[in-house]
Amino acid sequence: MPRQVDYEDRRRRIAEAVCALIARSGIEAVSLRDVAAQADVSMGAVQRSFRTKEDMLLFALEHISQQVSDRANQRIAAAPTPQAASTLLSHTLAQMALLDEESQTQAHVWLTFVAQAPASEKLTDVLRATYTKLHDLVAWLIRYGQDTQEVPKNVDPDREAHTLLALADGLTVQVLAGHHSPETALAVLQRHINQLLDATSDPG
Repeated sequence: MPRQVDYEDRRRRIAEAVCALIARSGIEAVSLRDVAAQADVSMGAVQRSFRTKEDMLLFALEHISQQVSDRANQRIAAAPTPQAASTLLSHTLAQMALLDEESQTQAHVWLTFVAQAPASEKLTDVLRATYTKLHDLVAWLIRYGQDTQEVPKNVDPDREAHTLLALADGLTVQVLAGHHSPETALAVLQRHINQLLDATSDPG
């Protein structure tokens, strides 16, 4: 019998190859030939998986976006119950900021896609959907903290989620640029979370 091809697995392998090439040499290095070599598939297999280079890049961005979201959700699911909201916020935001060594390739690729977004409406749509998903998760954690009485009731979860997500995103850039180490970036995140827990009045 002819060997069956797992097309979704092949597409994921190609997406990972795209990300590896971007992290190593920039988005300009993403050629059909180099992607095929990196993924250890034929050029024809890449062409059968994606109609255009843009489709391939979009799938790679969706792939890495899903990995970031999944890792944040898995961190919450794996936490012992009950878990302090401050601990969940710290761990989740650290995952979103891609601060650990294992996430550095993803951080590099993510920022490359962000830089390309102004020239591609489709890339912008994927990034916007990912940020919305991450924002909703952080806002949910803040509401959880209000339910457990760790976060003051006067805190606006959506407004604070915007701030925390922007902070995590900015720290991703600054760690890659060498302005922060992962350790000092985590300290910045924790300092803001502590301020959130200590909030006593609405800043308006």
